[in-house]
Amino acid sequence: MNIVTPKFGVGASALRKEDDALVRGEGRFSDDFNKPGQLYGYVLRSPYAAAKFEISSVADAAASEGVHLIMTARDVAHLGSIHCFTPVKQPDGTKCELRETPVLCDGQVRYVGDAVAFVVAESTRQAQDAAELIEIEWEDVEAVADMNAALGDDAPLLWPELGSNRVYLFEQGDQAETDAAFQDAHHVTEISFVNNRLVANFMEPRAALAEWDPAAESFELIMGSQGVHGIRNTLANHVFEMEPDKIRVISGDVGGGFGTRVHNYREYPLVMEAARRLARPVKTLADRSEHFVADAHGRDNLVSAKMAMDENGRFLALDIDVKANMGAYLSGFGPSIPLFGAMMATGVYDIRKHHIRIQGVYTNTTPVDAYRGAGRPEAALLLERLVDACARETGIDPAELRRRNFIQPEQFPYTTVSGRNYDVGEYQGHLDAALERAGYADFEARAEDARQRGRIRGLGISVYIEACAFAGSEPAHLQLNDNGTITLFIGTQTNGQGHATAYSQFIADRIGIDFDKIIVKQGDSNDLPKGGGTGGSRSVPIGGVSVDRAGEILARQMRQIASNQLEAAIDDIELVDGEARVVGTDQKIGYEQLAAAAEDKEQLKAVGEVKQDEATYPNGTHICEIEIDPDTGKTEIVAYNIVDDFGVVVNPILLLGQIHGGAVQGIGQCLLEGAAYADDAQLLTASFMDYAMPRADNMPSFNFETRNVPSTTNAMGIKGAGEAATIGACPAVLNAVIDALDRAYGIRHIEMPTTPNRIWSAIQEAKGA
Repeated sequence: MNIVTPKFGVGASALRKEDDALVRGEGRFSDDFNKPGQLYGYVLRSPYAAAKFEISSVADAAASEGVHLIMTARDVAHLGSIHCFTPVKQPDGTKCELRETPVLCDGQVRYVGDAVAFVVAESTRQAQDAAELIEIEWEDVEAVADMNAALGDDAPLLWPELGSNRVYLFEQGDQAETDAAFQDAHHVTEISFVNNRLVANFMEPRAALAEWDPAAESFELIMGSQGVHGIRNTLANHVFEMEPDKIRVISGDVGGGFGTRVHNYREYPLVMEAARRLARPVKTLADRSEHFVADAHGRDNLVSAKMAMDENGRFLALDIDVKANMGAYLSGFGPSIPLFGAMMATGVYDIRKHHIRIQGVYTNTTPVDAYRGAGRPEAALLLERLVDACARETGIDPAELRRRNFIQPEQFPYTTVSGRNYDVGEYQGHLDAALERAGYADFEARAEDARQRGRIRGLGISVYIEACAFAGSEPAHLQLNDNGTITLFIGTQTNGQGHATAYSQFIADRIGIDFDKIIVKQGDSNDLPKGGGTGGSRSVPIGGVSVDRAGEILARQMRQIASNQLEAAIDDIELVDGEARVVGTDQKIGYEQLAAAAEDKEQLKAVGEVKQDEATYPNGTHICEIEIDPDTGKTEIVAYNIVDDFGVVVNPILLLGQIHGGAVQGIGQCLLEGAAYADDAQLLTASFMDYAMPRADNMPSFNFETRNVPSTTNAMGIKGAGEAATIGACPAVLNAVIDALDRAYGIRHIEMPTTPNRIWSAIQEAKGA
């Protein structure tokens, strides 16, 4: 087959197609959608973390200016709850009982921000004003935010009928074998720490606009998502109990997802039900304060772990105990997120014995769910923090300790004790490359220079691996249009990653067409029968491979049409610059004419669906170097080096953007971000006045390169990269902070976020001791 590779095929640094419209302000985000005659809804939320309540009157609110509807729990009693997909199987074989989020609370609230009523009016302001007139009698009851307290014998129970605040118990591994290994160990290192709770502050707050078609008895819902088909199916099957084809879900441009937009939220069924009752479109738009209390949070684990080693520092066994905060209800994938961490618990190391115990815990806090990396950042932080502690206690250089314990190239394919099947890996290769780039051998001289300047310097290493692009498929539908353009329909959803650019590269490779003549359509459930959405770094490794396959099929069909028209053998037809040409001649036909010549219009369409049976396993090394001003506690990242293995790179510029953004999120968790609750479960960090987000002036210039080993489980060798930098960054920065503090003051533990105040306080305490 003769295809001339275009300038911007796979592997080229094609500039983003999306940006021209976005920088001109021509993007179309959720709040940019409006319909004639639309009304505005507002959710009245609980100011209490735990309370019983009775709505005594809505009369004044209903009579308020502009109000059209007020709904309380009894008005939505016929609707199902917001579904949780992942009940956890416990050691006794039972699955944990689910306590799902109700559309509106009926007589009891369980966290600040719990939904009590829904008001619809001519404007958002009128709806808010009316909500304040709803008469509610509150009975404040005891709340609990701390997980250890929640598991105590005298703890107030969120769900008294369960008899405990423990959601589930999950165990993995052989405890007897693991215990025996610890008994025989030459040295045991133990750590405990808090994996701090985060708020997923995407740029665009959530909005939703619903319309009801009484003739068709169907809904249209417009909202920002990470996949319209998943939202549609959940609403149809679990909330409204109707056929999925009776709900059309549309997502336009989406300003950030990070896992938090995968889920259904209460506003979606509320605007839909209100639109059905009122026969008018209904819209909601959350503000940032509402986002802080109402949208799913991330992380929030209490972790204890220990490593058994022999006399040479070889890892013999790993024992982990995790308490995972679920919040007040079980969110869509919330219970399973810690289990995703468990499956990657041994990381890049050849550890053959392990035991993991995870307890999910109910507290009077916002529900917790997937946040960029979904369990894998938690696993990497635990393991790399522990490995550094092992190095510190044994006196073995942290890079050398890692080398001694890596899974070696000749051991692949390698099955971990948690059952993951690693296909390929050369971990020492990227570690050594990163060490060289970082000037590791000269670090002591830089540390001494910092000491002379009154600073303390530290270096942290993180060698991570993650599982992503999990088994499955993502169908890609291509068609050649009458005007010679190509349209792709696919069920992923861009949240800013650059899907239109990446997918177009696959198409350009196969069909030889300019970028501006490729139209990528995502975000309309009516366009496709199914779609897996975006999450777990699956769009390019899974969706892109299917796009490539669809391009291959369509190219063959186009060449067949051209061969008939040009009276040439199909093998002599090449596709280039929007034309089908006979190689070595001036005979050609443009794609517009080719489309018109097709006797069967089905020849102008192709579907590619490549199914993958196993996850891919991106991996890499992050090395962070920091300086701390001991007088203020301020941390400055002075150097940051990354060497990653992503298998095959589709677009280096898009990849660089993913790495920079992901690393910033990991750094943010370590140095700045942290949601905090008071003892009475009031959220203390409910705005940007209290919750510190990373900014450009907090960040270093990243030095990034790849050392790729193509995946053997992915059809094109691609491993995925969307979450990788978040996974590698946090432990690298934390290890650097602890390295600096240990060198100067013997401080070997500090909780995140390692804010200036927290570091300064730790230094003062160490000086006092």
